[in-house]
Amino acid sequence: MHCVRRVAAAMLTVFGLAAGLAAQAPDLQFEVASLKPSQPGAETGGIHPARGGRRYIAANAPLKMMLTAAYRIRDDQVSGGPGWAEAEQPSSIEELHIMLRNLLKKRFKLQMHSETKDRPVYVLSAAKAGVKMKPHEIASAGDPTIDRPGFGKLAAKSTPMDYFAFGLGMILDRPVLDRTGLKGGYDFDLSWTPDLPPGFPEGGLINGTPVDASGPTIFAALEKQLGLKLEAQKGPVEILVIDHAEKPAEN
Repeated sequence: MHCVRRVAAAMLTVFGLAAGLAAQAPDLQFEVASLKPSQPGAETGGIHPARGGRRYIAANAPLKMMLTAAYRIRDDQVSGGPGWAEAEQPSSIEELHIMLRNLLKKRFKLQMHSETKDRPVYVLSAAKAGVKMKPHEIASAGDPTIDRPGFGKLAAKSTPMDYFAFGLGMILDRPVLDRTGLKGGYDFDLSWTPDLPPGFPEGGLINGTPVDASGPTIFAALEKQLGLKLEAQKGPVEILVIDHAEKPAEN
């Protein structure tokens, strides 16, 4: 599969943006976008919106990876299918996601449909003891970010709970559904001990950093540090099925 190697400057002019962005999705487009095949044998890279709402960048990103970013789903929620951008004015992350969806549909001649299936999920809710996160100050609101500064560490800023649930789903073994009912963005740090190999020694190193093998699981850390509860259940999961896709012309 050819990969998109990078996305160069793309400008966006937005007219009449309001509530209900999904309904206006056909009107949100990148005016200029560059897609180039990656070099043969290149390692899989990544995709992310650049800070400031002016650019979406991918490096060695397969189509499936770009779909997971555009629709905020895990890669196991994409099925079927064959084996970027600066704006005149800043755009919200949600607007960039919609433009990315439209770009992919247009340039890859994507034809897709969605299905909903009951699958194992985790449900994220507020713990009975109360939420312990700090709401982000509106005066300094910026793009939501979720960083991974180290093994078993997560730092979030101005992050809505639906976006946090998406991020947790990329860490865990199944999608996470947001049922917190919390609005707005939050700032918080989370530390836990991920699953370690059998026999991992106390004080052992991962990527040169000592790991506390006796630390809390992510479930315990969420409840104690953030006041959130994560429970395993079955629930509705959206599946994107690729019916048709073509390799894009290089430009």
